[in-house]
Amino acid sequence: MFILVLSGISAGQVPDSLKYKSLPPAAFLSAYQKSEKGIMIDVREFFEYKKSRLKDAINIPSMGNFDIPIDTINKNYDLFFYCTSGFRSKRVAKIFSDKGFTRCYSLEGGIAAWRREKMAVEKKRLTTHDARHKEELQRTHDTGHKEEF
Repeated sequence: MFILVLSGISAGQVPDSLKYKSLPPAAFLSAYQKSEKGIMIDVREFFEYKKSRLKDAINIPSMGNFDIPIDTINKNYDLFFYCTSGFRSKRVAKIFSDKGFTRCYSLEGGIAAWRREKMAVEKKRLTTHDARHKEELQRTHDTGHKEEF
């Protein structure tokens, strides 16, 4: 049996947990704050995102097509994904990890766990225009002009 386990490991099987890290709220926030090139990504649907979100988060719904964000986000960035419960963000973190992003993080327990820990959320309701403007600001905050993440 031991040989079977070793042969499975040597066959190149990598557990999902090694492709991305699922972190509890305090560790997730700490990792984001320490990151020099971190992007906070809310993978919930826009109607969820516009009601409340984590500070600095951009919205890329998990039910959408990831081809565009995968092709436009620089692989050198640290990606911090969250959703309501952690299920969608883990799935999205795995998708990005499979596409070559090496530093992907998922908020364990999602924004629900974040709230249970009494951590801050932005609650100002956003319109579609506000969300687009926020995403545009995220893209231009470092250099003052549009560029690839």
